[in-house]
Amino acid sequence: MAHTGRPNPDSTSGVTLSARPTPSAFDLPERLAAKNTPALIAADERHFAEIARNLDRMTAELAARLDELRLVRGDSGREVAERDDEIRRLSSRLRAIGRYGIDLCLGRMVPAGSSEPIYIGRFGLTDETGKRLLIDWRSPAAEPFFGATHAHPDGLASRRRYRWTLGRITDYWDEVFEEGAIDTSASLDDQSAFVASLGASRSPRMRDVLSTIQADQDAIIRADSRGALVVDGGPGTGKTVVALHRTAYLLYSDARVSAGGVLFVGPSTAYLAYVEDVLPSLGEDSVQVCTLRELVAEGGAAVAETDAAVASLKSSARLVSAVDAAVDLAERAPRAATIVETPWADVRIEPADWQEAFAAVEPGTPHNQAREQVWQALVEIVADRLGLEQEEGPDEFDAYGLTRQASGGLGRLLAADEQVAAALSRAWPLLGATDLIAGFWSSPELLRRVAPWLDQEDVAKLQRRTPQAWTLSDLPLLDAAQRRLGDPDAAVRARRREAEAAAERARRAEVTADLIASDDSEMRVMSMLRGQDLRAALEEEAEALRVAPDALAGPFAHIVVDEAQELTDAEWQMLLARCPSRSFTIVGDRAQARRGFRESWNERLERVGFGRVAVASLGVNYRTPAEVMAVAEPVIRAALPDANVPVSIRENGVPVMRADAAELESLVETWLLGHPEGIACVIAGAGFDAAPFDRFDRVRVLTPELSKGLEFDLVLLVEPESFGDGIAGAVDRYVAMTRATQQLVLVTA
Repeated sequence: MAHTGRPNPDSTSGVTLSARPTPSAFDLPERLAAKNTPALIAADERHFAEIARNLDRMTAELAARLDELRLVRGDSGREVAERDDEIRRLSSRLRAIGRYGIDLCLGRMVPAGSSEPIYIGRFGLTDETGKRLLIDWRSPAAEPFFGATHAHPDGLASRRRYRWTLGRITDYWDEVFEEGAIDTSASLDDQSAFVASLGASRSPRMRDVLSTIQADQDAIIRADSRGALVVDGGPGTGKTVVALHRTAYLLYSDARVSAGGVLFVGPSTAYLAYVEDVLPSLGEDSVQVCTLRELVAEGGAAVAETDAAVASLKSSARLVSAVDAAVDLAERAPRAATIVETPWADVRIEPADWQEAFAAVEPGTPHNQAREQVWQALVEIVADRLGLEQEEGPDEFDAYGLTRQASGGLGRLLAADEQVAAALSRAWPLLGATDLIAGFWSSPELLRRVAPWLDQEDVAKLQRRTPQAWTLSDLPLLDAAQRRLGDPDAAVRARRREAEAAAERARRAEVTADLIASDDSEMRVMSMLRGQDLRAALEEEAEALRVAPDALAGPFAHIVVDEAQELTDAEWQMLLARCPSRSFTIVGDRAQARRGFRESWNERLERVGFGRVAVASLGVNYRTPAEVMAVAEPVIRAALPDANVPVSIRENGVPVMRADAAELESLVETWLLGHPEGIACVIAGAGFDAAPFDRFDRVRVLTPELSKGLEFDLVLLVEPESFGDGIAGAVDRYVAMTRATQQLVLVTA
């Protein structure tokens, strides 16, 4: 949210800060006047003034440095890349400073036996002399601020947390862990900083809760990145907040994660829009964020699988493995010899020669890229038999994607031979991912060969009239096919790039030779053009201009998955393929799984391919009032008696209402008039007419599935019994009810 007097967070130069404490950063309401005494806040005021002054200084320095970097041309591809990386880093820091003023300070702590407070910030800050003004919340030195409890003070005498509103402190809370640590008790309000924040009005985007992270949540945030860590908890336990803060922490503290990148996968675009502001507010804007459907090009148009039996068959990781079997089936060496006429002699290419060419493929090479390796190996086999050496020169390409050397030679002769070209097309055909998977749903014979465990009835169920009418259940198979096959045109483009680079090297060598030959200077400076460093620099520049791979293809050093209880075994394969290290943060609630979740997290994850799995549970519901949970708990327990229902710590005195459908619009209007802030949501089944609510800016209309992970001040649940029977219906009702942070209204006809 942009505040008056704040710099534009997207701007990277000319930024000035005006959020300095003038005359006071403390803007407390009358009821908190006792906290506004000079003795309590004087040290803070002085420190905030120092923070503001140094932020102004840092902003000016960063802006000047960015202006300098933008004028740097770069003499090589490496230097250009390093310059761009530095511009991105400095721009990110400048945006973080622009986003906050002095309110980037979360709070302060006083160590036992000391009188000097240590201030905790969203990032670290020092003055010109190196004096530390703020400690980054992710650093080990800041751990006591989040982890201290009265049972385990962690070396603290006291802790103060601030609540900021539009750059001003509107409340703060002190906790004392050591007797006599604070001279007055006027500001003592044990643990209320967190509790007070729970009832705040919601907004269209999730806010970070850095200043009120609890000790159990902080322990999860700072846990080791090795293996898979499951953050298990019911509605309102802060799972998503913990996962987002953990992402920022790992990017700061773990060099492997920072270097390899992080992918954050959410359940829906509505959910991602809700949480997208949290990571930038924590100083991280490099995380790739997506839904599962965005991992595959065909995902945008894919629809839900309407047949539950078909969806169940496609959810199997075993069916994903059939992709490899189908590709292996397509790679078939000829069984008959091929005679090739050449100017030197006729050559007989035997089946054993094809097998040798197949064996030359480098392990892990996608099928379509491997075709070029097979071809080159075959040319070398024939050349060896003829006793020829291949000539080098710029390459051309024919309709088959085979190389023909413009300077003449065996490669061109073989590529021009129709029998050889046809044999290669049969032996190692170029394949498209969509064509391969469409073959599963249009050819029962193919499906039986690659998935022999399917019975005749299952094979028949998977056939469909329009094979390429993609569903969400098809996406894991399409993803696996794309990874196994690679781009059909990639080999042609790679060879063309190599040919262009070779031609460019030849041209540069010619120019260099001319310059050296014409150099009549005393020191013969042009001879340096032969230097290996300069030649390498010229080649690096060409390398830097190549197109970057798909940003979501990976590999990633760490993946965060929210609402993970909904993923099928097949969908897990999409994510495992993108993270070879198996370093995951997995967020979910088994009681919110629409298809049921009978296994433990360890059993499920080990079965789909994880090794090391740790589970951390959150059992306190901070979001949902006890009045709402009293109605929601029986709903889920009726279907899942052992559901892990969290204990709500907050009562707000607002009972669950029941209303008639005819009152729905008037209820919304009345609530909006009485609540100038906050968000309401109408949650209804598919087919509900949302048009009457389009005129309200602060009202959303969602299905139960799309409401997952979100939270609203008011939830109006329309015809909850129509959501369906069984586990799916119960989960939808439970999820929808527990989105409410203030009030729930059950609407019936």
